[in-house]
Amino acid sequence: MREAERRSTALTVGSTPSLDCVFDLLSDRRRRYALYYLHERDDGVATIDELTNYVAALEARVDSDSETGTESEGAEADRKQRIRTELQHVHLPKLEEVGVLEQDQRSETARYWTQPSIEEWLEHARHKEL
Repeated sequence: MREAERRSTALTVGSTPSLDCVFDLLSDRRRRYALYYLHERDDGVATIDELTNYVAALEARVDSDSETGTESEGAEADRKQRIRTELQHVHLPKLEEVGVLEQDQRSETARYWTQPSIEEWLEHARHKEL
């Protein structure tokens, strides 16, 4: 079964996602933030912890523009745990499903596969958002 999954992912990597798929992938800010980080990496590889920390930092930065106050250490740890869980169980699997990245559960890493049709819109979103 794992071999079949690998072949399915390999076939998807070679195809170009539809515009609807691209916008669906970029519609969630945590997924966008994770893609920003992976796209910046020379090798396209990051640990789940690195992604979690990056997403949390960007969210804190964006949210601090609209809020005043700081989180307690416990609240920040809880927020990071929620981000990590959401990345692992929602966002990274969705990206993997369309062949944009591959997760390695044992090493808790994600490898981004270059996708020009996504990167075009990702760069535009990053410019507007950050």
